[in-house]
Amino acid sequence: MIEVKNLEKSFGDAHILKGITTSFDKGKTNLIIGQSGSGKTVFLKCLLGLYEYDAGSISYEGRVISSLSPDDKGDLRSEIGMVFQGSALFDSMTIAENVMFPLRMFTKQSKSEMEDRVNTVLNRVNLADAHKKMPSEASGGMQKRVAIARAIVNNPKYLFCDEPNSGLDPRTSIVIDNLLQEITEEYQITTVINSHDMNSVMEIGQKIVFLKDGLKEWEGSKDNIFITDNKAVTDFVYSSNLFKKVRKMYLEENQ
Repeated sequence: MIEVKNLEKSFGDAHILKGITTSFDKGKTNLIIGQSGSGKTVFLKCLLGLYEYDAGSISYEGRVISSLSPDDKGDLRSEIGMVFQGSALFDSMTIAENVMFPLRMFTKQSKSEMEDRVNTVLNRVNLADAHKKMPSEASGGMQKRVAIARAIVNNPKYLFCDEPNSGLDPRTSIVIDNLLQEITEEYQITTVINSHDMNSVMEIGQKIVFLKDGLKEWEGSKDNIFITDNKAVTDFVYSSNLFKKVRKMYLEENQ
């Protein structure tokens, strides 16, 4: 579990995060949503330790980031996997080499041990025959699955994903959503996903934190987001006519 208490972050006169308190649960897909400028990207970077926060606390299983020694911070980073928005694969490396990269950086495994682990995670994301391909030879959906394989190759306790469905077609987005949820539950990872994709919210939002103007405006699940009377949430989530109809049908069926 990741716990956040009264988190504050400013850049000069710009007050970005305003006393956010929440938690992200182990074995669940936790989504951070909100409009552009709501603070969700800054929030994610604070969670990752990329930004120092001004006040409050962030703790991983009781380990408060701001109180950790450099060595302890290094240990924590080794427990974190990251899926970047653009996948961030190395163009000059094969898919297998991309996935192996964290093992080379953070472990002392033998080459055969690393190869076995790469085989395992590529099989898990249904890319068993893609080892020798270059990223340029892979579709957007395949590249995203490679990024997920690389993120989990070190058996992380925590997985962060920044807009994992960015640039993908709706069908492929569903495949990625389902894969992330399956991996999260299978390995009991604390997964935090920064997303603007409302399909993801409805499909895998086991916990949802909605930010508005740097404040935690609402939190709940994909089930109770249908019945919330919070206007800011409904205006954001049900901004399209399609989702308005979906919500109306849900409410009529569950009266």
